[in-house]
Amino acid sequence: MAGVKITWLGHSAFLFEAEKKLLIDPFISGNPLAPCSPEELDPDIIAVTHGHRDHLGDTIEIGKRTGCRIISVHEVANYIKSKGVFAEGMGKGGTVNVEGIKLTMTEALHSSSIDASGFSFDGGSPAGFIIRINGYSIYHAGDTGVFGDMQLISELYEPELALLPIGDKFTMGIREATKAVELIQPKIVVPMHYNTFDVIIQDPLKFKQTVESKTNTKVIIMQPGQSIEL
Repeated sequence: MAGVKITWLGHSAFLFEAEKKLLIDPFISGNPLAPCSPEELDPDIIAVTHGHRDHLGDTIEIGKRTGCRIISVHEVANYIKSKGVFAEGMGKGGTVNVEGIKLTMTEALHSSSIDASGFSFDGGSPAGFIIRINGYSIYHAGDTGVFGDMQLISELYEPELALLPIGDKFTMGIREATKAVELIQPKIVVPMHYNTFDVIIQDPLKFKQTVESKTNTKVIIMQPGQSIEL
C-alpha cells in the first residue's frame, strides 16, 4: 500500500500528499503558526469543514490561482461560487470521489457563518471529513464537541488516524477530546486547533499523557510545518 504524507500547517490546516494533493481548512494568511504562504501551496483539491474565517481561510485565493477542485457543505460552496471560483457542495453522510480520494462528510457540533466585508452569510452546517486515500482512512473532525455518534464513525470508517481539536472554548478541550479518542479508537491521534491564539492555549503533552494512559492510541504532537507518513 502506497503511503500518505501529512503536513500540519497550523490550526486545523493539513496537507495530504499522495498521487494528488489534498488541502483541508487552509487558514494561512493571518495564522501566526503557518509555516508557509498561500502562494506556496498548489493543491489538487481543497476541502473546507465550515465557513468560519479560520477554516475557509485562503480557499478562494488558492482556488483562483490553481483552479483546484473545492469541496464543502452546500452553503459554503455557494458562497465560494459567488466569488467567481467553482466549488462543489455536498451534505453530511454523502461521499464524493475526487481525483481518486474519497471524501465522506460527517457531523460536527459547532456553529458556522461566513464573515466578509462587514456582512455575515449563512455558512450552512459545520462538518468533519473522513478522507480515504491510498487505502488509509483518516478522520478530520473539524471544529466540534464530543458526540456519541463518533462511535458510529469508528464502526463505519475505522480511521487509523484522527485529527482532533483540543483548544477548548470553541471546540473540545483535553477532557472531551480524550473521550472522543475512546469512542473513535484510532491507532494514532494528532491534536489540532490549539495554541494559535491566546484564547485556545492548551498543553498537548497533557493530552498525550491522558490519552495514552487511558487508551491504546498513540498521540503524535506535530509542530507547524512538520510531516508524518502513513
